Amino acid sequence: METVTFTNSMGQSVKFADAPFFIQEVTGLGDVTADIQNVRSAYEDGSNFIDAILNEREIELSFLIVADAVAKESYGDISRMREHVATVLNPKLGPGTLKYENERVVRLITCIADGVPQFPDGDGRVEMIQNASVTFIAHNPYWRSTAIEEEPAFKPLFQFPFSGPFQMGIQRDERVIENDGNAPAPLLIEFYGPATNPVILNRTTNQYIKVNQELLEGERMVIDTNPDNASVYFVAEDGTKRNVVHWLDLGSSLSTFRLQLGENEIAYTADSDVQGAILNLTWQKLYNAV
Repeated sequence: METVTFTNSMGQSVKFADAPFFIQEVTGLGDVTADIQNVRSAYEDGSNFIDAILNEREIELSFLIVADAVAKESYGDISRMREHVATVLNPKLGPGTLKYENERVVRLITCIADGVPQFPDGDGRVEMIQNASVTFIAHNPYWRSTAIEEEPAFKPLFQFPFSGPFQMGIQRDERVIENDGNAPAPLLIEFYGPATNPVILNRTTNQYIKVNQELLEGERMVIDTNPDNASVYFVAEDGTKRNVVHWLDLGSSLSTFRLQLGENEIAYTADSDVQGAILNLTWQKLYNAV
């Protein structure tokens, strides 16, 4: 059984699966074309491959709005449910999140309806049933996993009934992370103090992100390497945030620092002793089809 749920930027949701919104068909779960980038040299047969760029994804959803005869719903209820769908899918609200589920996987994608859903008259509508359809545009064509992976700097060894900020474990300042998705994955990086000029390095790609700043205990840096909203924030002990992208070392790879496909050797260093400091990594795997 397939379930499609759309949540808009205001947190309003509509679920397509069974009553009152029955899925008839959903397409575009794969179906993304690619622009193959080539270069041809003089007097050379054929061409040389440079890159493959995926285009936008179109997801088409056909569904039925069905009134509940047992509850004595009428055409007025059909009209109310049409209005609800049109409100949630309103493209003027900007992109939202589409969640696709079946018996095997759950995937997310950011998309926007290409217009108000179609509610045809004539054969498309009777007193208790309304045919409808909508097309979503995903400008980023990749589906995301819902399971967010985390790699804490400490590997827990013991657990005690302590309260308060107490930690015990092995300091993991180097690790190998496997990305078995279909594309390089952006990271959300959190440096926790105490640390002086903390650095995260991907030895696999030789890229790094370095913060030229001393972090005291209770302070942290939050770095997002997603190119759509790449950012660097300092979070004080009282929770206040401020944008400090100017603290980054000039050689830092902010919007291109990602987990490459396969194994990634990640190291965490600082100009001070990293014992007691914490590095958290969070990401979602990217997939080109469901």
